[in-house]
Amino acid sequence: MQDIANALGISRVTVWKVFNDHAGVSAALKESVLEKAKELGYTKGHLDLSHIEQEKNVSLIVSRPDSSTFWTDIIHRTAQELSLHNVNLLYTYMPSSYSPNFRIPSILLNNTVQGAIVLNIYDWRLEEEINQLSIPKVFLDTVPQINPQDLTGDLLLLEGFESIYEITASVIQRGYRRIGFIGDIHYAKTNLDRYEGYCKCMKDHGLAVDKKICLTHSIGIFSYMQEISGFLDSLEQLPDAFICASDYIAHYMQMYFGDHQSRIPNGIIVTGYDGSKEYSNVDEIITTAAVKTGLLGKRLSMQILYRMENEDAPYEITHIRPSIIYRDSILY
Repeated sequence: MQDIANALGISRVTVWKVFNDHAGVSAALKESVLEKAKELGYTKGHLDLSHIEQEKNVSLIVSRPDSSTFWTDIIHRTAQELSLHNVNLLYTYMPSSYSPNFRIPSILLNNTVQGAIVLNIYDWRLEEEINQLSIPKVFLDTVPQINPQDLTGDLLLLEGFESIYEITASVIQRGYRRIGFIGDIHYAKTNLDRYEGYCKCMKDHGLAVDKKICLTHSIGIFSYMQEISGFLDSLEQLPDAFICASDYIAHYMQMYFGDHQSRIPNGIIVTGYDGSKEYSNVDEIITTAAVKTGLLGKRLSMQILYRMENEDAPYEITHIRPSIIYRDSILY
């Protein structure tokens, strides 16, 4: 105990408390003591120390993880949190779209991993293949084509309906009436939720949803700028405001209006969702729903640990609500 205390710069009493399961030691410090004991070879005769020897692996099933800092921040925090529980996060690549030649990677079938976290998978055929795996699973978001009740795992969703309802209401309260929406509602359930929140808010305020100023059809991963520019070019008269499904979309809007300022002599309202610092041209300018990606990564790790330990527990659907940051939102 003294060796471990010296190595960590703590008291021998603290080490004694850990070994004897006494209160008064934080979970993080307890983990450090057990890890140091393992490192120094002191594992015999203690249940926690014997248990810590048994490493587990969780697969991160993901497509294009480096496409945005939104995803990399989540992944980094997830890996950090799982490591505290002696669980390795193993990257398992998935293509962005299904092909007839697709085969589930063998790592997901040969008992190498004891669980899986699924994120950034937005092809329904790929998700159906993953859904058939018998290992414990946690999904972050899903596709509209799959009923959440049919998922064979837990589902975490960023709350979008109420958040976008409130953002749309804030625009209406400023006196704006012609309000459009931009976001591929076939891409993700969260996008569809956000669109439905926008529609409900418009209806509740006695305003009609004008489909002509809404871009909601499928948008290719690599064609957002082209699709958005073509859509805006087709509008003879721009609306007063646009509610965007993400800051990613909003930053393309800013790029377009930067090149077409004559179309908005008095500016135009644009809002987003995600609160990403990545898009500097709209950061600190637009109203948005701020997602705490670090905490989201931690939440995913907690959920997969629970699911691995309680495989027979009923599946859960959890909505995580972001905080709304209200800003002027006027571009140019």
